[in-house]
Amino acid sequence: MIAQREFPDSPRAGVGAVVFDGDRVLLVRRGRPPAAGKWSLPGGLIELGERIQEAAAREVAEECGLRVRVGEVCGVIDRVIAEPDPAGGEARIRYHWVIIDFVAEVVDGHLQAGSDAAEARWVPLGELGDYDTTDGLADMIRRAMRVRQEGGAVR
Repeated sequence: MIAQREFPDSPRAGVGAVVFDGDRVLLVRRGRPPAAGKWSLPGGLIELGERIQEAAAREVAEECGLRVRVGEVCGVIDRVIAEPDPAGGEARIRYHWVIIDFVAEVVDGHLQAGSDAAEARWVPLGELGDYDTTDGLADMIRRAMRVRQEGGAVR
């Protein structure tokens, strides 16, 4: 049975990767809802039986064409998007994601958008404010930078 992403019966577990290249971070422009058109981290749902680090590496490969080494967890976010009832009743939960983000580094590959990413690019950290990003993205990148500075980036 495939997990229903929209109007689910329970939260969906996902992963993301904060991939650094010096003073740049890897971002993808989302090609599908939720947050279509916004810039975010590569990531997606965990598949049944898949380890979370494997899911993060797979998602980066699918969305960006890069093979990465996944390191420590840099944060967990809870993303709930409700849709108001047009009749004035109780809002319905359209999306509910629990996302585990990891620090990662590139091992090899060639950057190219794939899967549900409309675009993928390396963004200088100082230019993040120039991008229309998903909520909390800058904070997660700062968390990942602290993890990386503390030596917990990649095993």
